[in-house]
Amino acid sequence: MPTPDPAVAEVRLAVRTALASLPEPPRAVVIGLSGGADSLALAAATAFEARRAGVEVVSVTVDHGLQEGSDAQAARAAETARSLGIRALVEPVEVRDADGDGLEAAARDARYAALRTVAQAERAPVLLGHTLDDQAETVLLGLARGSGAASLQGMARVRTDPDDTVWLRPLLAVRRTTTRAACAAQGLEFWDDPHNDDPRFARVRARSRVLPVMEEELGPGIAEALARTAEQLREDAEAFDEMIHETIEDIVEHAEAGISISASALAANPAALRNRIIRLVVDSEFGASLTRRQTIEVARLVTDWSGQGPIDLPGCRAQRRGGRIEITARP
Repeated sequence: MPTPDPAVAEVRLAVRTALASLPEPPRAVVIGLSGGADSLALAAATAFEARRAGVEVVSVTVDHGLQEGSDAQAARAAETARSLGIRALVEPVEVRDADGDGLEAAARDARYAALRTVAQAERAPVLLGHTLDDQAETVLLGLARGSGAASLQGMARVRTDPDDTVWLRPLLAVRRTTTRAACAAQGLEFWDDPHNDDPRFARVRARSRVLPVMEEELGPGIAEALARTAEQLREDAEAFDEMIHETIEDIVEHAEAGISISASALAANPAALRNRIIRLVVDSEFGASLTRRQTIEVARLVTDWSGQGPIDLPGCRAQRRGGRIEITARP
């Protein structure tokens, strides 16, 4: 058997390692396939590894309908997946910025909702093609937002949602140049999304303007350093989270459409722990990451209560009722 191209071998090893990390071998896996180099390299590697493990691979290409010809591009991506032996689905979605968080966030929410629906139907984990470069950009944007260690942790390699949907990112240690090389080595024609070069989006500016300047002025290896920072912070945060879960169990109760936290118990904790509890509760219950300002505003319902009204947060709303802080899903 011929030795695979080094880039192909690296991506396959990353996928094999990710699948081996699951508690039980899956019957099937779902891949979020955009048709770009990252997700296409992931799909090819997963198809190869899955054949050896007897696992079915299902790809989901989400057509956001935001660009002319997006349906044709989604169909091409699905056809490429089928050529790899993958059961390919195309899911059209409607993208609406109902929360005012921006088009990019609305498209992401619609995409993840479509992937979650298929994953639950297949009872399978979802594999996403985020690379080390994506992780570095995420950490840099988190630093710019100033929302603390939570945002600097970047994306998790493995995440299990409250609905038991499992998300895997096998390529977080793989560079974007490697995925493109892997596609080229296998003769896979990938698609470059024009949005990835649109400077209206902060992530594009971080990728095309900020990181190159940092590399030039501070030396090479900035992306790897940012990714290492994310991994170290995530390890620290996971250990800290385990320690405060017991506190959360004592002061948090389930409420209609959300949760309720004892204001006096929150007030009794140091500010760092109080803010951490707020962020952790919102993240675990609603899958939302709060900025520093949002966290402080929620904390003021405890520390500086003067009858202020509800606070709108990503996907949820916080308000004080008597001696408790209620955080519920936004209508």
